[in-house]
Order: sequence, then structure tokens, then C-alpha cells
Amino acid sequence: MRGLTHRAVDRAAGLPVGSTSYYARTRAALLELTITRIVALDRVDAEPPPGTLAEFVAGYAFEAITSGRTRMLARYEFALEATRRPELRAAYDEGGLVIRRRAAEVLASAGSPAPERHARLVVSWLEGTIFDALAGTGSLTPPTLAALVESAEEILAGIGVG
Repeated sequence: MRGLTHRAVDRAAGLPVGSTSYYARTRAALLELTITRIVALDRVDAEPPPGTLAEFVAGYAFEAITSGRTRMLARYEFALEATRRPELRAAYDEGGLVIRRRAAEVLASAGSPAPERHARLVVSWLEGTIFDALAGTGSLTPPTLAALVESAEEILAGIGVG
């Protein structure tokens, strides 16, 4: 988090020094703007593609630990920062609620009798799986897409959806 500065953003974006300060005058504003962008990138708005629900869920996890790795690590940094900075909590929580609402919609359409409760279970499995693959012991041997599909099938079967 210490590396996220106005100058660092200017440099990474190839902008003249001071450009980021125009949009985010303070460090707090810069952090809030960044978490808002991460939340926007985390949104799952699309309908599940053809295939099984387990493939859709596993695909989300696989993308997060492969091409989305940097974004997810930043998201985890912000999760911790939001525990220390209440002004970031609302923006961070909004992202989590969007994902849970979307998961509940998908699970309801798949026949879940308790979509909100089941969404919490599925999202918790996703969060734990992604965190383990990126920052936990699981990072030594991250799961393959096939392994994620198999695990998602088991989770979904456990809640009677799939």
C-alpha cells in the first residue's frame, strides 16, 4: 500500500507528474478511487456462458488466479486496508455485495431454494480458494481449471444445485 502514491500512478500511467493529483487531491481520495476501480473490474454482469454452473464458477476462480492475479492481490491489500481505514470500508463492501447479489441471482435461476444463503457459501468457497492459490500454501501448486471445476461441482452438489 505504501507504493500506491500519486507519483507512482503518474509514472505507471505515463502521465506528467501531478496529473493524478488533479483527480484525487489526497491520499485518502487516491485510495478510494483505486478501490472503486477494483470493484468495477470485479463485477460479474454477464450471464453464465453455455456449459455447467460449475464450469462458470470455476472459470471465475481460475481467471482470478491467472490473468486476474495482480488485481486480486491488490483487492486483498485493500481488504486489509479497509479494516484500518473506515472511509474505505463502504467502497470495498459494495464490491463484495455486488458479487454476492450476482451469485444469488445465478443460484436462484439454477434452482437454489435458499439463493442468498447459498451465495454466501459459494462466494466464501471462491474467496478461500482464490486467496489460498494466491497468498496461501496453495500458491505452491495452484489448482488447475479441471481441479476447480471438480471442486465447484462438489460444492454445488452439496447445496443441491448443479
